Amino acid sequence: QVQLVESGGGLVQAGGSLRLSCAASGRTFSSYAMAWFRQVPGKEREFVATIRWSGSSTYYADSVKGRFTISTDISTDNAKNTVWLQMNSLKPEDTAVYYCAATASNLLPTAHTRYDYWGQGTQVTVSS
Repeated sequence: QVQLVESGGGLVQAGGSLRLSCAASGRTFSSYAMAWFRQVPGKEREFVATIRWSGSSTYYADSVKGRFTISTDISTDNAKNTVWLQMNSLKPEDTAVYYCAATASNLLPTAHTRYDYWGQGTQVTVSS
């Protein structure tokens, strides 16, 4: 069973940085696309970034391009794999709950409905 567990959220001042991690287990993820989404109350879940496990391809939302970087760290025994989201030059509008997601796909979907597995989310708050 696929399990995704996010960590690394917190409170940071505008202009600061945070690194989120997503520990993924329960499957060999070599053919999966992984992604980060975010959501604020009353709004739809918003795409942030996506990556193939190999790291060969990435895609970002325009709102975070040049500030956020998604990457993967694959363990040798597939017992624990990690997806990172490095967030720099944070803005108050980046405040949201950030979710890690996974789907068995060779594409890089940006719609949240295309993802089958989700973590519980981690809160990121950027103060002005």
